[in-house]
Amino acid sequence: MSLVSEEFPDVVPYKAEEITIPADVTPERVPTHIVDYSEAEQTDEQLYQEISKVTWCKLMVFFSLLQVTSHWIPLINDRTDKDSRVPLILVGNKSDLVEHSSMETILPIMNKYTEIETCVECSAKNLKNISELFYYAQKAVLHPTGPLYCPDQKEMKAACVRALTRIFKVSDLDNDGILNDNELNFFQRTCFNTPLPPQALEDVKNVVRKNTTDGVCVDGLTLKGFLFLHTLFIQRGRHETTWAVLRRFGYDDDLELHQDYLFPLLKIPPDCSTELNHNASLFLQGVFDKHDKDRDCALSPEELKDLFDVFPYMPWGPDVNNTVCTNEHGWITYQGFLSQWTLTTYLDVQRCLEYLGYLGYSIIAEQESQASAITVTREKSLDLQKKQTQRSVFLCKVFGGPGSGKSGLLQSLLGHNLMHQKMIREEHKSYYAISTAHVYGQEKYLLLHEVFPDFDYLSESDLSCDVVCLIYDVSNPCSFEYCAQIFKQYFVDSRVPCMLVAAKADLPEVRQQFSPSPLDFCRTYRLPPPQSFTCNTASTPSKDIFIKLATMATYPEKLWSDSVCVCVVSFASHARLRCMCTCNRCTFCLCQNFLNSELLHTVKAKLYTAISSRHMSQVDLKSSSVWLRVSLGAAVFAVLGFTMYRLLLKPR
Repeated sequence: MSLVSEEFPDVVPYKAEEITIPADVTPERVPTHIVDYSEAEQTDEQLYQEISKVTWCKLMVFFSLLQVTSHWIPLINDRTDKDSRVPLILVGNKSDLVEHSSMETILPIMNKYTEIETCVECSAKNLKNISELFYYAQKAVLHPTGPLYCPDQKEMKAACVRALTRIFKVSDLDNDGILNDNELNFFQRTCFNTPLPPQALEDVKNVVRKNTTDGVCVDGLTLKGFLFLHTLFIQRGRHETTWAVLRRFGYDDDLELHQDYLFPLLKIPPDCSTELNHNASLFLQGVFDKHDKDRDCALSPEELKDLFDVFPYMPWGPDVNNTVCTNEHGWITYQGFLSQWTLTTYLDVQRCLEYLGYLGYSIIAEQESQASAITVTREKSLDLQKKQTQRSVFLCKVFGGPGSGKSGLLQSLLGHNLMHQKMIREEHKSYYAISTAHVYGQEKYLLLHEVFPDFDYLSESDLSCDVVCLIYDVSNPCSFEYCAQIFKQYFVDSRVPCMLVAAKADLPEVRQQFSPSPLDFCRTYRLPPPQSFTCNTASTPSKDIFIKLATMATYPEKLWSDSVCVCVVSFASHARLRCMCTCNRCTFCLCQNFLNSELLHTVKAKLYTAISSRHMSQVDLKSSSVWLRVSLGAAVFAVLGFTMYRLLLKPR
């Protein structure tokens, strides 16, 4: 009542009415709800109910210390959830009636009961420390000491040290173990929206120098100095400073990264995929450069461990080295690093958001959350309708019987030949492989996924992809049957482009027992002819087959649908036409082959020779040239029309 009226009431009731102090009149800008209890008017059961309701802070107003230790603290502890850690404040009221302070007597009690946040002596009659009392109550809730500091040992708790260590490493932008002036100012601006003046920076470093050894190095703040500063803040009652830093970097009251920080809201409609955008690529490039200390464009095991030191666990296992590109030492290259992040984003975007949160993406990139690092592509059905796509990551499911060469195909995408593959340990094998492939000058990511060979139990996720690779062993007469059955059962009526791969082409080819033959099968179902492939090479295996797969995934409707391709060809610009699939049997390929054929060039040369041999005037020559172009153009279109007419009557 003294707090609200700012004067001591002459008549004090046994129990004051419940009071809510609005947020705009409190220093912390939060509303405060105050509930009074009177033993004269309320029962013990009502008291117990009120204690169990309290989830923020309890003020224990005492006059007798004996009652505090023998009755009230045990009573409150028995009625409070031990995991809730609700702070308790001891209030020594009526200080106007005594001449001495009781704080020396209170300190042992505070050390014994860690739930006691602080102790305040006040006087409701003299209005001494009344407003301060409720300020400390708000502060005990918003900036509790318990999770940060251990009074007995006079040092920060392990969880607090662990959190501040991660914050230091995230803020150490050049990874030299020191926060220089630029990094300190960035940290200060991030947490408190204002940089420190040069003199203030120097004063901070001087305080650290005077109190610790090795706290300042090369005119920058070390981890030891950074932790000392926060210990000093807590000891001097400035918990709000440390809490402001912790909360800005995503920590909750239990010093765990908040779920809303790690997993921001990201809506992904059906039939859409997720990819890293340009902002994320720049951030990850900075992370890679920061930890590539020897500048060899690869991360050694030690460098990779240092990179993931800000994680609560190691996110990548040894199988990652067989999923992405590595150097001759088996270390992940920059391309492999981005590829693995691309794979994670495509297959499990929530995990990617979590990983970016650990790395401090929203802090360093100065973005609202990790969601700004993700691009959600438009629906695949719309891409097919528009016959173009902006996607850069394409999934290829690899189907084949046991021993058909699926693993060899995946490793070949990473540039690993058969000799290298034999050195891979069984427990380190991966069912995924991802690398880049250029499709008409554009870099695309091709993600291969080896599907377990049991076509009777293929799920919807097993069949969902952008392109299908059906692989069989040319040296095994029973190998092709599996591919044929998979295609006829799952993909014959789908719009997913399919490619048949004849693996182990270095071995003698045998006749397949399944009828029709692979080539006839492709002709019947309008597939490209079987593509020969081998990874048993002295050098890096050829990547032509992966370019074809990436092209098929990028342009599924243009290349592989059952609709007829209508090609409008201009004789003047025919040199610009390029074969998109190099199958030599589709309309596009036949048109290009005809335009570039030796026969056409011979006819053209003979016509010019015949006309030039005549002794015509300049006007006649000019007219003849026009006549020649028109005639030759008409001949070209006639042949193309005939070719397309034939293609309409039989499969490509």
